[in-house]
Amino acid sequence: MVCEAWKAKLDTYFDGEVPEEEMRTFDAHVRSCPSCSADALTRVQMKRTIQAAGRRYTPSVEFRKRMQQKIASKPRRSFGLGWTLAAAAAVILVVGTLTSAYLETRSGRNQVFSEIADLHVGTLASSSPVDVISTDRHTVKPWFQGKIPFAFNLPELQNSEFSLLGGRMTYLDQTPGAHLIYDVRKHHISVFVFQERSLAARLDENPVSKKQPFNVETWSQAGLRYFVIGDASAADIDSLAKLFKAAS
Repeated sequence: MVCEAWKAKLDTYFDGEVPEEEMRTFDAHVRSCPSCSADALTRVQMKRTIQAAGRRYTPSVEFRKRMQQKIASKPRRSFGLGWTLAAAAAVILVVGTLTSAYLETRSGRNQVFSEIADLHVGTLASSSPVDVISTDRHTVKPWFQGKIPFAFNLPELQNSEFSLLGGRMTYLDQTPGAHLIYDVRKHHISVFVFQERSLAARLDENPVSKKQPFNVETWSQAGLRYFVIGDASAADIDSLAKLFKAAS
């Protein structure tokens, strides 16, 4: 009965609509409960499948142009009301096209952060969150050689509160990347690293949406795109990000 109450809130949890304190409690429960973890992982996979299908069937720019040309090529029978309606339709079409383009850009950016959050939650809900288990950066970094098409540096954690748990390969938009997991005061933090050129079209330097259920920091450096995400405090996320920036 207890788990049923948790499961009833899973959708709210993934939408980031759970209060911060309850979010931390929920996150701890999902990691410790096999039943809720499996349910959470299933929902993450379903969400990503729906997102991929949505992008697949989005009308192309060429399709919009053809529709505009067909509308513009219709002969004008008369002026007056007919011309006014045609002009109004053209204005609506232009505004709609511009709005659609803006929303696609904005939703594309927000969708990246949503997918990163899904990867973070899905990994923590997995029974095997890492493929290489080690606290030694000199063991984890070489493990990625030959598995991803780029190299990156891991920070020195001595005299810091962070500890490395390990890493695994991951994919975003079918692009391979690295996923590292760190601990700080019983909070798990994910660090994702991808090639910048594979995500440049969907990202800009605007701040992350406040609706995100986790604290997130992202930046581009040396041709790579980094994401640091977790339920730890914003200060901890920033501190780990600074360690990576210094290491790079």
